[in-house]
Amino acid sequence: MMKNENNYLTGKCLIAMPHMDDERFDGSLIYICSHTKDGAMGFVVNKKIKEFSFADLANQLPISTIKPIAPIELHQGGPLEKVRGFVIHSTDYVKDDTIVISDNIAVSSSIDIITDIAFGMGPKENLIALGYASWAPQQLEKEIINNTWLVTQPDTELVFRTKDEDKWQKAIDSLGIDITRLSASSGRA
Repeated sequence: MMKNENNYLTGKCLIAMPHMDDERFDGSLIYICSHTKDGAMGFVVNKKIKEFSFADLANQLPISTIKPIAPIELHQGGPLEKVRGFVIHSTDYVKDDTIVISDNIAVSSSIDIITDIAFGMGPKENLIALGYASWAPQQLEKEIINNTWLVTQPDTELVFRTKDEDKWQKAIDSLGIDITRLSASSGRA
């Protein structure tokens, strides 16, 4: 287990501005699991995958089940490596491959966590994401300066228990701002 220091935006959420040009991230809320001088990586946490189920995922992996698997939602983690699975989860479940991001949130990517979730032995709270988003060095910082993203401190309620369709607005509300009053243009005084 390795706990990341809260450098840069690690452990924060990015809120896509309403004028987002990139349709892959339009209306997105992204949990940042790593942000350093070398770049950033995160997962979209508010967009479900509708055409592929957890049962489909389990059937593609060497997970043999005796009874049907309860429905578990999968999320579009981002545009990169869409077949690679990650689990954003509570820290009550920590294994050798787990990266603890904050006091309450960790990330794992082994088949063990998928198996444990399938059998009801996984973390208390989890969000399974296929794919991820990443940024080159200084790319995310430039996008924030150019008013592409707002940044908020998430809690487990927002990441795990809020309905996906409400997460973006709840994140905006947590900032205490009226999004309609923000400009799409950036500038310097």
